[in-house]
Amino acid sequence: MPNHRPAWAPDEVDIERPSAARMYDYYLGGSYNFAADRALAEENLKNWPDMPHIARANRGFLHRAVTYLSSLGVDQFLDLGSGIPTGGNTHDIALSLNPRSRTVYVDMDPVAIAHSIVLLQDVPNATVVHADLRDVDAVMKHSVVPDFLDLSRPIGVIMLAVLHFVAPEDDAPALVGAYRDAMAQGSYLAISHGTADYQPESARGASELYTRASHQLVFRSKAEVAQLFIGYELVEPGLVDIIHWRPELTGSRPDPLDGDVTRYSGYVGVGRKPSA
Repeated sequence: MPNHRPAWAPDEVDIERPSAARMYDYYLGGSYNFAADRALAEENLKNWPDMPHIARANRGFLHRAVTYLSSLGVDQFLDLGSGIPTGGNTHDIALSLNPRSRTVYVDMDPVAIAHSIVLLQDVPNATVVHADLRDVDAVMKHSVVPDFLDLSRPIGVIMLAVLHFVAPEDDAPALVGAYRDAMAQGSYLAISHGTADYQPESARGASELYTRASHQLVFRSKAEVAQLFIGYELVEPGLVDIIHWRPELTGSRPDPLDGDVTRYSGYVGVGRKPSA
């Protein structure tokens, strides 16, 4: 039976094809997803039951990374592949620490864009761009980006749980390098990325399931994720398991997976573009 199209769904959205962004929204307990998204997400939850915890751990890293960068005086953020708005977005965190901070979100999912527009309509310090992050020129030369961000000053670039949807033929290290070259010295890059290093069977199952979604999964090893930071100086504690990056910035919250990094299966890091 065809999915019922809700009133909020943009006309151009194919609600019969699962979207990786909307599946992620479902893992986080969001409501901006369709029956097809939920069905494939449920299949993946049978294969990888910890996905909701992994998704929330990614959000936790986002909070810690933006908090850290804000403490260094970074007041501009470019969130690439930002996804469907949920609580604790980049701009929420940044503005709570510095009311002058500015954030540009970039995504290609029409549902993510539609809801971001609604979310940000009363937030003058944040905006959204409908673009594919793989087209660096289209992003950086979009009229909004240079008008909203001062590209002559440091920017915090956020690539949260998105690069594992960049196919090998799109050359993720070169893609990240192109954004690095477009940023001023002293800019930062925050990445979270899924890996098959710990649970290869679950990763293989997820990769097979996501062939039916909008984007396929490409898990990378720790060495491969490290290559994404070429040209950056990794800040302490370096490239680490997702729950081990500056956990003190989160506070003493109980870990639902008892600190088992093999169940989180993700690496994170923050790098700084050095001065010449």
